[in-house]
Amino acid sequence: MSQTRTTEHKEGKATVRAVYYTSKTLADGSHPFMLCITKNRQRKYLSTGLSLLPQYWNEKKTGYRQAIRKSYPDIQREALINSLADWEKKYDTAAGAIASNDEQHTVADVAQKAIEGRKATRRVQVLAYIDELIATMTASRQLGNARVYRDMRRQLAKFILDEYGTADVPFDRVTVSFCTEWENTLRASGNEGNTLSQRFRTLRAVLNKAIANGIAKPENYPFARNVAERHKFNVGKFDLSTTKRALTRDDVRKLETLQPTTERLRLAKNVFLFSFYVGGVNFIDLSNLRWHNLSRDADGHPRVNYVRRKTGGKFSVRLLAPAAAIVEYYRPTTHTGPDGYVFPIINDRRHQTPTQVNNRLHKLLRQVNADLKELAAEAGISTAITTYTARHSFATSLKHSGVATGVISESMGHKSEAVTAVYLDSFASSVLDSAFESLL
Repeated sequence: MSQTRTTEHKEGKATVRAVYYTSKTLADGSHPFMLCITKNRQRKYLSTGLSLLPQYWNEKKTGYRQAIRKSYPDIQREALINSLADWEKKYDTAAGAIASNDEQHTVADVAQKAIEGRKATRRVQVLAYIDELIATMTASRQLGNARVYRDMRRQLAKFILDEYGTADVPFDRVTVSFCTEWENTLRASGNEGNTLSQRFRTLRAVLNKAIANGIAKPENYPFARNVAERHKFNVGKFDLSTTKRALTRDDVRKLETLQPTTERLRLAKNVFLFSFYVGGVNFIDLSNLRWHNLSRDADGHPRVNYVRRKTGGKFSVRLLAPAAAIVEYYRPTTHTGPDGYVFPIINDRRHQTPTQVNNRLHKLLRQVNADLKELAAEAGISTAITTYTARHSFATSLKHSGVATGVISESMGHKSEAVTAVYLDSFASSVLDSAFESLL
């Protein structure tokens, strides 16, 4: 009778699965997806950078493919599932490879093996790495960032194909000369300062991420980081901050007295003036204002309370008479309840998914900026204005009125979260309210 021969020890394979980690809640109310590696009753959780709001998760289902609800937007649902599957595949492959050697190992060894494998397969592919970043941003609903990276990737891919005759290039190919050649190509195609600045700042961010993840080598970094590196490519040369123009107070009054002939032009005028009188609130935050963001303080003055999406900073601003009048202008048509939008920009029925909202805001911003140029010409304003000009004009008006720089910084949430945090406890609301009154 034959017997099956066995070895003294047979090393088992670790299991890998993506889990919806409800024990942790992120700032936007979503829960993250973690990669759980299990072996010999030990577990190791790794962050995937992906998350999902609870309403899109069916806890009664098993596995993320079934548990992510169909109500989650199709494109984002597919991207999220594919990203999670990629994470599982990479680490499961590593678990299989290390187990096949029949050497004792831990969950930490599996994680390290997978990281080494990811570095080896992605270390030289620039466009492939950008695709991975875009997929992660899309899955985590960072749609604005995904669009910026996608636009940059499209132009970069065309340059690589035309210049090098290949679909992708290694990271060490992105040299100072490479950047200079791409700059010349972009300029020849009619791209100017703002576009060039955004393209190269995005490419620089890609390289920074790649170096941080061990995919690219820091010694090949082509961008200047200080004065001593003036021989490298300087993204700062595209900085147009010195050319930014603010409207004078007289120009703002010219815009105020202008009577638009259409509701579309009136919206552009109201967006600009509301931003000017409410601390330079940006277009995205203004568009997302709902009626429950408005209230009255103890003295009966109207206020707007909102969280700036870019920084997470909280603002409570007194509505001066011109801003309050704009709100009342839209009340009859947009006030459907506390959750209705104040401005007729986003429609709850038509713009339900994050992608639909993002596309709507992107389209309307272009429209409003084009209409502002028409209004400026009609009002005899020589400065080219955009929605951002309102923010710059607000700060400049306060500065010319003698308002302290610190007060201006707090009112705008300027310049970074760290700086804003320093100022938040420095001034009472009455001080800020008084500063805003200097705009009248």
